[in-house]
Amino acid sequence: MAKRDYYEVLGVSKGVSAQELKKAYRRIAMKHHPDRNPGDKESEDKFKEASEAYEILSDDQKRAAYDQFGHAGVDGNSGMGGGGAGAGGFGNFSDIFGDVFGDIFGGAGGGRARGGPARGSDLRYTLDLSLEDAVRGSQVQIKVPTLAHCGTCDGSGAKPGSKPVTCSTCGGVGQVRMQQGFFSVQQTCPSCHGRGTTISDPCGSCHGQGRVEETKTLSVKVPPGVDTGDRIRLSGEGEAGAEGGPAGDLYVQINVKEHEIFQRDGRDLYCEVPIDFVQATLGGEIEVPTLDGRVKLKVPAETQTGKLFRLRGKGVAPVRGGGAGDLMCRVVLETPVNLTAKQKDLLEQFRGTMENGKHSPRQKSWFDGMKSFFGDMKI
Repeated sequence: MAKRDYYEVLGVSKGVSAQELKKAYRRIAMKHHPDRNPGDKESEDKFKEASEAYEILSDDQKRAAYDQFGHAGVDGNSGMGGGGAGAGGFGNFSDIFGDVFGDIFGGAGGGRARGGPARGSDLRYTLDLSLEDAVRGSQVQIKVPTLAHCGTCDGSGAKPGSKPVTCSTCGGVGQVRMQQGFFSVQQTCPSCHGRGTTISDPCGSCHGQGRVEETKTLSVKVPPGVDTGDRIRLSGEGEAGAEGGPAGDLYVQINVKEHEIFQRDGRDLYCEVPIDFVQATLGGEIEVPTLDGRVKLKVPAETQTGKLFRLRGKGVAPVRGGGAGDLMCRVVLETPVNLTAKQKDLLEQFRGTMENGKHSPRQKSWFDGMKSFFGDMKI
């Protein structure tokens, strides 16, 4: 019977990546492995077929030959009784089992490459900025306490002139296997904690840890338009990994401090502008602040308190792109204080000229509504 197309066997397309190819093979191998299906001839055949397909397609040279010539180009390279996960021993089911869970949880030992040193922890630093610096961008120097590679032992943890030795418990693999029924489960080596090596003569500076406490001074470039909650990632500026492992990252968390004049809402700015009742009544020009300086704002006659005036383009250009927002000026009518006797007398004269309802329409409608409300109440 003619062989099926290897890509069809694994259920993938011809241009599939190596990572996706591996995932596809694992799914089939987990389902049809003979250890899980004892005595099931159909599952055994499917496992053999998938193993043969993966053996060819996971090898770049064999895959290229197969893509060009089909099965004829690789018939001499494949064989169901060969190495890898072929039918001879079907491969160890724990290898597939361990790899699947390693992918999900970031590799054996919690982010440690098998037999390799662990990556250092990520760090977070909260950077307080003024509104002006956040809007315009800035260059800021920060001091970050962290764990850095020990300079004496170059991060190895071993005393200069010596070096870590292969762990006798796991043989340098970093993991040991425990048999549970027909499952062979891998776990981190208890002696070397997954490193694959142990230190018999530790460094005196770091006491075998490979890391020392240090405060780093870093320069952070803050792009224009950032806002509270934005993060800047500095790759490799986190804690150094133990035993020479790679460093983590530093995340600079932006916090924009409160401003005495402006409040920010996304790309727009808001501010309150106090005006006296003469300006509100007669109208005129007032000066209002912006982040670029003062500008003139024309206030029409009979402006009421709370009125919003929009100054286009005087807001913030956000860090993720787009034009600047607007500045929204809310005028607030301020009642005069510390009046002289003459001023009070003038106001009394002015009040005598006011006709109820004609000059204060909102006040009249409010009182009319109140009368209607109490008139409808039955006590």
